[in-house]
Amino acid sequence: MKKFVSVVIASAVLAAPVAAQQANPDSQCPPGTVNSFGVPDQQRATQDACQKAIDLFEYMAPQLGTALAGGAPTLGQGGSLGGLGHFSLGVRVNGVMGKLPQIQDVPLSVQGAQRSTFPTANQIIPLPTADLAVGLFGGLPLGITSVGGLDVLVSASYLPEFEADNIKVELDGSSIKFGFGARLGILEESLLVPGVSVSYLRRDLPRIHMTARSGSDSLQVRDLDVQTTSWRIMASKSFFMFGAAAGFGKDRYESSTSISARVAGRTVPPTPAVSAGPIDISQKLSRTNLFLDLSMNLPFFKIVGEIGQVSGGDIETYNQFEGSKADDSRTYGSIGIRFGF
Repeated sequence: MKKFVSVVIASAVLAAPVAAQQANPDSQCPPGTVNSFGVPDQQRATQDACQKAIDLFEYMAPQLGTALAGGAPTLGQGGSLGGLGHFSLGVRVNGVMGKLPQIQDVPLSVQGAQRSTFPTANQIIPLPTADLAVGLFGGLPLGITSVGGLDVLVSASYLPEFEADNIKVELDGSSIKFGFGARLGILEESLLVPGVSVSYLRRDLPRIHMTARSGSDSLQVRDLDVQTTSWRIMASKSFFMFGAAAGFGKDRYESSTSISARVAGRTVPPTPAVSAGPIDISQKLSRTNLFLDLSMNLPFFKIVGEIGQVSGGDIETYNQFEGSKADDSRTYGSIGIRFGF
């Protein structure tokens, strides 16, 4: 969990595709001027910090969205539950095979925006969630199956407060955020028929405030908000002690935050301490999601593993990341336990 919080900080503290590089700095980061003695004004001294903050947000936000959305709305469950009296309760940890920019290896310039290439390190980005599905309608009988079953879906995402290594994370409210959705059964699973369904689910991260320090420079992030909406088409079938499920769909990530920066004074060139912001930044991205679940059916619960991949979308940044792009496809996995009736 500490690793996850550090990744969230990296996304907002301080960027990106070689093939789709942003031509000019963001308009929210004005270039400013330099006087006759070579001393930059406030805008010029903070332009680089401003631009790198935006680029790193653009780079990390999709990875956070994938960790939040995951794959199946209910691990290993392809069809509807079968109506009133049926439910499923599960806990899981989603993990994205992500890339973490090494911010400390790239110094900030006080002479305007400078294109940089951030080194990156492989990093699993985890997020624990809980899922509840409750059957509302069992559907209409059709031979050895039924059609039109309806379930309500509830999810909960957890993020704690954290302080260490010059990073402080504070929650704006509860550490748990609930999401809601519904699932419509196309086929209910039976001895010979797989379960098939279509679902829609919205998940959000708890809203947080953060303060991070790098040497004498600091940055404050307010109201970091990550929201995802997902629709899925999914099929599953149990085979005695084991089960398999597969699905695909679309995810939409909506992320936003407000950033303020303070750049400490420099002796070369002589520059006083300056501040920038607040700067409001946001991102909207649609991605395709494919996933596969494998489960072990025990007497009272199931152990389920999932692997999936997201791809698509177009993100441009001014800076670059070593060996990676902001809109690269990402592989993720989940492991969880599910109890139901």
